[in-house]
Amino acid sequence: MTEQAATPAPHPEHEGDRAFFGHPRGLMTLAGTEMWERFSYYGMRAILLYYLTDTVADGGLGMDATTGAAFVSIYGTSVYLLSVVGGWLADRMIGARRSVLYGGVIIAAGHVSLTVPTYGFSMLGIGLVAFGTGLLKPNVSSMVGELYSRDDERRDPAFSIFYMGINLGSFFSPLIVGVVADAWGYHAGFLVAAIGMAFALVFFVGGYRFLGAAGTDVPNPITPEDRPAVVRLGLYVLGVIVAASLLAVVVAGGWAVETFIDAVSYLALVTPVVLLTVMYRSKRVTDAERPRIVAYVPLFVAAMLFWMIFEQAATTLAAFAADRTQLQLFGIDLSPAFFQSVNPASIIILAPVFAWIWTKTGDRPPTAYKFVMGLTLAALSFLFLAGMSAVFADELAPPWVLMGVYVIQTLGELCLSPVGIAATTLLAPRAFRGQAMALWFLSSAAGQAITAQTIEATEGVSDTRYFGGIGVVALVFAGILLLLAPWVTRHIRHADELEHTRSAGAA
Repeated sequence: MTEQAATPAPHPEHEGDRAFFGHPRGLMTLAGTEMWERFSYYGMRAILLYYLTDTVADGGLGMDATTGAAFVSIYGTSVYLLSVVGGWLADRMIGARRSVLYGGVIIAAGHVSLTVPTYGFSMLGIGLVAFGTGLLKPNVSSMVGELYSRDDERRDPAFSIFYMGINLGSFFSPLIVGVVADAWGYHAGFLVAAIGMAFALVFFVGGYRFLGAAGTDVPNPITPEDRPAVVRLGLYVLGVIVAASLLAVVVAGGWAVETFIDAVSYLALVTPVVLLTVMYRSKRVTDAERPRIVAYVPLFVAAMLFWMIFEQAATTLAAFAADRTQLQLFGIDLSPAFFQSVNPASIIILAPVFAWIWTKTGDRPPTAYKFVMGLTLAALSFLFLAGMSAVFADELAPPWVLMGVYVIQTLGELCLSPVGIAATTLLAPRAFRGQAMALWFLSSAAGQAITAQTIEATEGVSDTRYFGGIGVVALVFAGILLLLAPWVTRHIRHADELEHTRSAGAA
């Protein structure tokens, strides 16, 4: 689970602090906070589908399997959509540090709500976790960057330590929460997630003194002159939400869980189109920058399709684990949630290998080809699962099948995800550089929205046809991107040449 973030201007006050393995003690604070927050997030997500779709008699909410899987996908979509809001609030109103603190408190409240065995508290808890994660997720990573000056050689290793914390939390949480939920029920599992978030808050608040000024600035505060524009933006966003909701009601013929799923899907699919269009048509974008936006579009679509496949870990793959997989390995009984620990474990093992490969190859191949590799591997993971579901059509598949799927997807993630944010910030126009991270988050939001719609549209389709169909579509687009890769690379280089010429002329 690799995660990247753009960082604001750093505070050099931490340069002399090397108390944490040669790094500032603030890194210990932020890495510990993110480790426990990810523990809570992925622990809750590991059992969410099972809770939604299990019978009321067994402690679940009794949703049908299709609606439950689509709902979990839309939950993921909501987290990434709200991350855009969280980034905006930090940049314009409250700063990164308060965003992380407020987000952590809201997440903890959400997990506590999920421990109450009623439908209302469950929906409230899911909503609070989504909103709190939106506040916390884009801002805690940016604070890591503020601990270092831009030329500090410790900067890249710091993010490696930080991301190791992410994957440690992501690895242990499904194992622990899954076992607890199997033994004492879903709400006990959610309680474990709540305790994890409490630890995250303790790490963060207790480590305030090590952070210095990191995260305290509001980079672009709202001025009195800005207020009319901010109000217009708020009304515009509200209008889009209302329009998406009304369209969903009209299509569905009423309001229900499925209507909510459709409304959020519409928002997630329309938002990146609007943002890219605004970027391209903006008067603040130069002629040298417009080719970059055009070149970014196929990369964005590739990322969207990749996340569409990858984020099914908590939906269709979770269902495959529970319903179609042998839950015993080397004589040890497994929780269905166990398989969601395979990806972070693979990241911990394989990330140093990929870092070594990219270093030895001079960071080649170019970005577009890495996107092709990532999407191809994601497509192959689903084609592999389609084949195995056919082979084991009349019996439970052995655990290595699903484990293999996660490992293949991890290989794809290591090709695409680490370079994704770099490509996004590189290709974003200078006037929109601050919104680049939002655009990257939207690729995941849109991908999971497509998943939600696909799950609903293919109800009753066999696993072989479902996974095989998605795999074929993704593989076809990977082929198209391979053909477009030289064109994308030329656009990027041409834009660089135009900008260099412009800079030389100005000088």
